[in-house]
Amino acid sequence: MRQRLCQAMPLLCPGAKLSYLAVMQPITTTAELAAACARLARHPFVTVDTEFLRETTYYPLLCVVQIASTDEAVVLDALAPGIDLSPFFALMTDEKVLKVFHAARQDIEIVWHRAGVLPHPIFDTQVAAMVLGYGDSISYDQLVQRITGDMLDKSNRFTDWTRRPLSDAQLTYAVSDVTHLRDVYLALSADLQKRGRAEWVSAEMEILTSPKTYRADPEHAWERLRTRVRKPKELAVLMEVAAWREREAQTRDVPRGRVLKDDVLGDLAVQAPATVERLGQLRSLPKGFERSKWGEAIVEAVNRGLARDPKTLPLLERSRGTANGGATVELLKVLLRMTSERHDVAAKVIATVDDLESIAADDEADVPALKGWRREVFGDKALALKRGQLALAVEKGRVVPVERK
Repeated sequence: MRQRLCQAMPLLCPGAKLSYLAVMQPITTTAELAAACARLARHPFVTVDTEFLRETTYYPLLCVVQIASTDEAVVLDALAPGIDLSPFFALMTDEKVLKVFHAARQDIEIVWHRAGVLPHPIFDTQVAAMVLGYGDSISYDQLVQRITGDMLDKSNRFTDWTRRPLSDAQLTYAVSDVTHLRDVYLALSADLQKRGRAEWVSAEMEILTSPKTYRADPEHAWERLRTRVRKPKELAVLMEVAAWREREAQTRDVPRGRVLKDDVLGDLAVQAPATVERLGQLRSLPKGFERSKWGEAIVEAVNRGLARDPKTLPLLERSRGTANGGATVELLKVLLRMTSERHDVAAKVIATVDDLESIAADDEADVPALKGWRREVFGDKALALKRGQLALAVEKGRVVPVERK
């Protein structure tokens, strides 16, 4: 494998395939960080990646940041005593510099949590790869191999990034991630321009840079749960206990599952234990849990849910479609796969199963598949298929659309 080890020294030329003899030292002071960010800000784009831990916390613990321009790569020790990360956050919001990530959501969430700002403008190579037909949610190492031919050494991916000093192997891994990302970005960007799909990616970046994507509002915590509730009373209780769990996890800075598992929330919503005694009868809770301070708090949340006015609750999602709704969704899946193959775009980025179910139930469904470029390549045809204006046929072993009069 070609290692690109860097000591913040210039490359001979952008995109050069070089190896260095020594591993750089990480940035550990605010002055070093400010100087590095000033140099990086002179470039039209930088590649960014982070190393963090989240197994035992609600909020991700930022450990390391690696950044590269076409001239250099730097590694920032985010846990260095006394270091002020303000220069890094300023670079992330510099409108003159495009920030390139792969699978950007978690990296952006960290910046949002630490500084209350969102990196902008950005480019996500995973999204771009899906738009260009590399498959659904392609991993970074697979994308690097397909574009550059290099095999990444991922053995340090799950090492303990909180331990100091950082090892040479960790630093090599960190630098390699962002230097390869330069080549990936340049290749994908050129292909997007060639195929006229740059705007498709830009539309996705608007979602990734929207504050509401990262706000963990306890009052909306229930929306992320897959627990199915059928009655208004169950929904009201679910909303209250989910909000309590979210606040508790945030306050204690522990993962949600450390407070209560998702399936326990569903059980609470259905059983609605309004007393400590009834809470103790739930088999999904550990024996004696009802006598803890959390047991009393949960009962209070249940009772708040039971006391809510049903008129103030969101409408429960009804069973979608008619008796043939399932068959319609299956037809839409075939159309989606055909569209994905025809345009060489990952099906996942065109429409989700939820989108298809919504379209099957409502011609005016408020889903991404019926907006923008997705409507052009798929949404209009999906509606036409549903209305009987379009049929699917097999010609020479391939599914093709056939307009019906």
